[in-house]
Amino acid sequence: MKNYFNNLILISAVAATAIFAAGCTSAPSKFYTLNSAAVGDGKSQADYAVLIGPVAIPSEVDRPQFTTQVTRNTVAVDEFNRWAEPLNEGIGRVLAADLATLLGTPRVSAVPLANFNPAYLVTIDIQKFTSNPGKLVRIDALWVVHKTVGNVSLSGHAVVSEPVADSSFDALAAAHSRSLAKVSSDIAAAIRTDVKP
Repeated sequence: MKNYFNNLILISAVAATAIFAAGCTSAPSKFYTLNSAAVGDGKSQADYAVLIGPVAIPSEVDRPQFTTQVTRNTVAVDEFNRWAEPLNEGIGRVLAADLATLLGTPRVSAVPLANFNPAYLVTIDIQKFTSNPGKLVRIDALWVVHKTVGNVSLSGHAVVSEPVADSSFDALAAAHSRSLAKVSSDIAAAIRTDVKP
């Protein structure tokens, strides 16, 4: 009889552990990237180099998880939908790729490189990076283009929004990519003016 009760306790413990372990499992995290969405005109062919960075982003989105806007004063952090790279680095990488397309040059980088002497330095301060699933995304960015020869700078302020195709996080990432292409277009236009004082 004693063995019966010992076995019953052991079976109960194993069952309880299995139930606890099943309750602790969760859906795997999904990872997303931003991608270049700019379209060149096929005519612009720049012969100069451009360096992007640093890129500053708001602290509420400076995390691996997606931060979505719930109400005007409330955000939600989604533990299972994450950026595949630090968001500021992803933004810099995409802006560099967009500018390479828009200016018609492969000589655009988001990181300093050896023997890379940029004619233009571009710094970005993302003031707002808002994600509303199923609705829209909004980017509010201050940028400065600095011409290294002549020490001339030109600043701009871009506020852009894009509709989100559906309620998925993939659609949010795609909409942000399109928004960054619009910011890149403003920066490319400033560079094309040769940043004259």
